[in-house]
Amino acid sequence: MTVMAERPTTRGTEPDSFENLLRTLDELDVPDGYKAEIVRGSIVVSPWQKAYYLRVMELICDRLRPHLPDGHRVSGLPALYVFPGVERAYGPDVHAAHESARESISHHLDGEALSFVAELTSPSTRDADLHDKVSVYGKAGVPVYLVLNMQDEEATVYSSPSPEVGYEESLTKPFGEKLSIPDPFGCVLDTSGFAAPGARV
Repeated sequence: MTVMAERPTTRGTEPDSFENLLRTLDELDVPDGYKAEIVRGSIVVSPWQKAYYLRVMELICDRLRPHLPDGHRVSGLPALYVFPGVERAYGPDVHAAHESARESISHHLDGEALSFVAELTSPSTRDADLHDKVSVYGKAGVPVYLVLNMQDEEATVYSSPSPEVGYEESLTKPFGEKLSIPDPFGCVLDTSGFAAPGARV
């Protein structure tokens, strides 16, 4: 499989069952520096983010950790959350779920166990982060979805999940401002330090 920098690579064009896609994903030898997800019925391999994205991911974890619901853990480590009903499998940049969701020998975690997801957009993932994942996370009942639009330097928090429309509420603020994160966290997230090196604060 050839992987192009900053472009998602899709496996095949023929429809395939979700179970077969998951098996293929498990067996896929993904090159270092890339991640694989199932988006809209295809396996998509895209490059990991720029180095400073790691700083932003760590800031999110550090700032959210004191406000986690009891028994929940937040991480920026690679994990694959599966949504079988809509045939999607995502590897969120930052994810929080009850610790019991990790008590499995499977490579796959239950997407409906998520309490928080944050995605940092890149040119290759931006469309899925801003559209497909908003619908999937919301309809699955994930309470909070945070999208960091790294190209426009703004943060949008989605809340009030609905099985019909995805999310019923959203709020967008430019990087550097404080953003209200609703229940079950009930906190304010400081977005200072999220901008690219050398960019505005």
